[in-house]
Order: sequence, then C-alpha cells, then structure tokens
Amino acid sequence: MSSTPLSRRGFLNAAGAVALAGAFGGLSACGSNTGRGGNGGQGLQQWYHAYGENGVQQAVERYAKAYTATPVSVQWNPGDYSSKLSTALLSGGGPDVFESTLQISMVRANQIVPLDDVIASAKDDFAATVLAGHTVDGKVYGIPQAIDMQMLFYRKSMLDKAGVKPPTTVDELIDASRRLSTGGVKGLFVGNDGGVSTLGGPALWSVGLDYVTPEHKVGFDDPAAATAVAKLRELNTSNSLLLGAVKDWSEPDAFIQGQVAMQWCGLWAVPAVQKALGDDFGVLPWPKLSGSGAPSVPVGAFGAMVNAKSKKIDEAKAFVKWLWVDRTEHQEDFNLSYGFHIPPRNSLSARADKLKSGQAADAVRFVKEHARSSNPPDWTQAMRTAFQDALSRVVREGADAATELRGAVTKAQDELKRLYG
Repeated sequence: MSSTPLSRRGFLNAAGAVALAGAFGGLSACGSNTGRGGNGGQGLQQWYHAYGENGVQQAVERYAKAYTATPVSVQWNPGDYSSKLSTALLSGGGPDVFESTLQISMVRANQIVPLDDVIASAKDDFAATVLAGHTVDGKVYGIPQAIDMQMLFYRKSMLDKAGVKPPTTVDELIDASRRLSTGGVKGLFVGNDGGVSTLGGPALWSVGLDYVTPEHKVGFDDPAAATAVAKLRELNTSNSLLLGAVKDWSEPDAFIQGQVAMQWCGLWAVPAVQKALGDDFGVLPWPKLSGSGAPSVPVGAFGAMVNAKSKKIDEAKAFVKWLWVDRTEHQEDFNLSYGFHIPPRNSLSARADKLKSGQAADAVRFVKEHARSSNPPDWTQAMRTAFQDALSRVVREGADAATELRGAVTKAQDELKRLYG
C-alpha cells in the first residue's frame, strides 16, 4: 500500500464534483491517450484520477484493452482531477466515461445520465449504503467501483495491560483514552485537527442523527447534535489525544510505532498494521453515544459515470455494464490486488479470501451492519464547510456547540431549499 495520499480513500472526507480532498497538485495528465475520445475521436474515452497503489493504472488499461465492442482509451489524471473534470463537464466536453463521487449538482446540471438499466441485473447485490450514495431522486447515476471505510484500531496488549475493554460507547472511549495515556503513549489519535475533519459524521450518527434526512431536511437540527459535538470537545480537552503527528490519521504510522493505543484510520491500513503487529490489534466502529444512536463506519465509493454530452452514450453505458457489472473478475482484481478495499457487490466481498477472517472480516461486517455514507449526494460543499467550521470552533476553540450549529443549520436549510424548493 502506498504511503502517498493519492489513493482511493481521499474522497471519504471530501465533497465537490469529484471530492479528492485537495490531495493532488498540478493539472498534468498522462495515459494511453489524451485525446477527446468519443467526443471527437474514435471509440470511447475513460478518465481515472491517479491512484496511489502501484499497478492500478496498468490494470484499468488492461481491462479497457480487453473490451472488444469498441476501442476504449484510458486517460490517467495526476493533479487536480476534481477541477479538471469539473471544467471538462462544464465546457460540454470531457470523457465518455469517468469516475467520481456523486453530487446532486451534477444531476441538476444534466451532466450525467441515469444508469438504472445498466445496474438492473445486479442492483440488489450492491451494498445498500454505497448504492444510495450514487442515487438521486430514485435514479442511479454511478456504478460503485470500490468501497473504502474508516474504523477504530486498538492495540490489544495495551488495553489488556491497562485493564481496559474495547469501548462500546463514546463515554467509554473517552475514559479508555484517558486510562491508556501513560508515559510517552497517548490514548487515541483521530487526526492532527482533533477529529474535526473525520468525526463530524460519526458524532451525529452516535446520537441517531445525520447530515440530511431522507425527506431532504437538515439532519442535525436537534439539541442532541450539540451534545454529540460537545463530546468531541470533551475528548479534545482530556489530554489523551495525540496531536502534531508526523503523518495524519489516514496513515497508521503512529499506531504501528506505539505512540498511541488507539487510532481512527481505515481498512486500507490493515495489511501494514498486520505486517507490523501481527494479531496484536482489533478494530471497532465508532461507538454510539445515546440509546437512539448507533455505532458507525463512514463509507464511500467512486462510481463509474457516463457523460450526458457524450456522442456515444449507448456505447458508454454498454462498456460500464461490461466492466463494473458483468466482469466480476475485474472487480475483484481492482479491489484486492493493488490495495485493500471491499468490493461493492455483496457476493464478491463474501467470497473474497482476503476478507474472510480477522480484522478484514470484521470490517466487512461493520459495513453490512453500521455503514453510513460519508458523502451523501445532497450534502453540498457549502453545507460541509459551514458544518466543519462550526465543528472546528467548538472542538478546537471551546465555542458553544448549540450556538455554532445553529449557523450551520441555517446554511444547510438554505442549500436544501435551493436544491429541492
């Protein structure tokens, strides 16, 4: 697993047209073909962002070459893929097929076409939460390619030595963090920002709330949201968090090196942690806070989409079906041969040997039982910014949670009114 941030996990805490969390720099592009593909050349053109795992580019080029119905040229895009794709779609050009997270703005702007007919034969086999993240107004606009998820890692030997049981509630987690902070070891690492960028969703889910409700209402317009956010502040003032780590939460270095007893990270880190620690670790979902809440793991997935401005929409849809619905061997290869991800198809994740035991099997179970979407389509960048700014002022500065969240609620209400009337 590459240590570079250019990986499939960047979108888990981001929003926007493609949501890659600003992980890329520059606008250069390379690949087997940098022409206009189906919008002006022969065959279809397919775009990917530049994955950090070695071998992914060669794999997707191999898949495309194996497709015989029409030529497919793959464009590999280092740099700011989000901005590049957004510009291409707004200009009326761009690739025939591309990967992205789904934002409702793309649907409202008629930039992508529904793919219900493409996924129909296998729709019930896709993980429900992930598929919901690619659905707007009951229509599917992206075929999920790979599931990434976040979870809590804990060091078994450190907890045993301290007489601490794996926490099942937020209060137990705070108490465990304090008790595990001893000597040069901190109890917990949730990111150098104290969890502001990673734990907003889990905090809401821990009290039974969400970003947006199924009825398109603000999901955190509730006093319980302030209670949940205040708990993150309590965690940050407990003197049990690691802050200022060399590498942030998405890399397991602090956990592997014994700087912390527990760390919020992701499934992608399991192979590296296993290599370093053997079986001396376990994994957990973020715990619940109240009786109405639930444990949770944030999940997200890039999806294959078809450009509504393509001159070859039918051909593009046929290719997407072949690649991400029919060719299950490609899906397994893409998810498990170059990194560590969960195939979006339940049947594939159930039969994958790498996911059948240990912490990986726990992660698959968490996705089935506790998955929550890290990037709902109608959770816009404006909403996210307002919410995270409020969260930061509470968690990092000690501002009043109820007061700060009222401003974020107002912004979210305005956005939802704009989207749904």
